[in-house]
Amino acid sequence: MFSGNIKLKKELSRRVERCARAGGYSSPQEFVEHIVERELAKLEDAQTDENIVKKLKGLGYID
Repeated sequence: MFSGNIKLKKELSRRVERCARAGGYSSPQEFVEHIVERELAKLEDAQTDENIVKKLKGLGYID
């Protein structure tokens, strides 16, 4: 099961911090949570794992 902690590479972390600051978020974590929630909302109506895979492919996340 997922533990809730995610590590980011340094460059990605810097990008997140910059965008969070520019966007007026209270923290990088708040920014990342907002982005993840928005992206998950695009997938949550899928009824099966196959539908999730199709949506991920359609969004360009997987080949």
